Amino acid sequence: MKYMNPLYIIFAAIVLDAVGIGLIFPILPRLLEEVSQTANVAPWIGSMTALYAVMQFIFAPVLGALSDRLGRRPVLLVSLAGAALNYAIMAFAPQLWMLFLGRAIAGLTGANMSVAMAYITDISPEAQRAKRFGLFNAMFGIGFIIGPVLGGILGDYSLRLPFIAAAVLNAANLLLALFLLPESRTPGRGRVDLAALNPLHPLRWAFSMKALLPVTIVFFILSGTGEAYGTCWALWGQDVFRWSGMWIGLSLGAFGVCQSLAQAFLPGPAVRLFGERRAILGGFAASCSGLCVMAFARQGWMVFAAMPLFALGGVGIPALQSLASRLVDENRQGQLQGVLASSVSLASIAAPLGFSTVYLFVREQWPGAVWFSVVAAYLAATPFVLRLRFAKK
Repeated sequence: MKYMNPLYIIFAAIVLDAVGIGLIFPILPRLLEEVSQTANVAPWIGSMTALYAVMQFIFAPVLGALSDRLGRRPVLLVSLAGAALNYAIMAFAPQLWMLFLGRAIAGLTGANMSVAMAYITDISPEAQRAKRFGLFNAMFGIGFIIGPVLGGILGDYSLRLPFIAAAVLNAANLLLALFLLPESRTPGRGRVDLAALNPLHPLRWAFSMKALLPVTIVFFILSGTGEAYGTCWALWGQDVFRWSGMWIGLSLGAFGVCQSLAQAFLPGPAVRLFGERRAILGGFAASCSGLCVMAFARQGWMVFAAMPLFALGGVGIPALQSLASRLVDENRQGQLQGVLASSVSLASIAAPLGFSTVYLFVREQWPGAVWFSVVAAYLAATPFVLRLRFAKK
């Protein structure tokens, strides 16, 4: 069989995966209101998001280690099949516990991003990794352009329709990988190390490496900030601007446009001009500025005007990912990506619960105040960025 360029297939799979995830964001609050028969669903959203992260935390290092030993392709195929099953369950779930079951399966299968990152590392020369990691994030952003907009529009017709669409997209994703994606590395020999399947074991390995520890902590904190949007955006848009599902989807889509353009074209020039550390800190400053605008916004157009600031906020992340990939040898890239994904998921367990709790307390008086808690997280990450050791140019 003649395969296409595998990089294209991985990027296409990432886009489809992000579309499937983004489809449900605009309609999840209304669906939970319908199923739980309560108006204040912030705690349910936080709990559901945390459950997703628990499953990713457990299975991201497992999938990463298995892909090192068994190959990237079979692990990706199994996880994509599980994703399609998850959305099919959620499309017809009549009870709250079934929605939670669906999100648990989604978290397990969503851990395949660590395998996709390892795949890119396998086929990318070291000099091109920062650029390709930037494209990886940009492809995910493209998915969030399409997914929330489509989910918002479909959700205004039927709350279950976005889940059906997500199931179809993930099935298409599976077929794409099944027929067009080659293996990127020779599978390892021997048995899988059972210790590597313990989700805490890779973190102990990361903590034992002084150079890797600050990078892992920064990923941990930044992941927490990212969870604030998925947890609070739709609720905040409904409460402050009375947005419909379509407008929530459009706002998230605009966010994805800015993120994709910035991460596709700016990381390389930004690092060359300012260096890795200043690129990351500049991104922090841009994100905090955008969050302050959102905290005080009283009209919807102000949110759209702040979108470029959030786009600039992600400029330094590909440089951070590239740095991390240089800290371990080639045989441990899958384990490394599993560790980073695991640290991201570990933060994502606590962050949705924390942000949803904050939103619960500020909702009546000042819903926008929740965004100041995200600013505080960026400030907490800054000292660790200052301690990172970057290669001199």
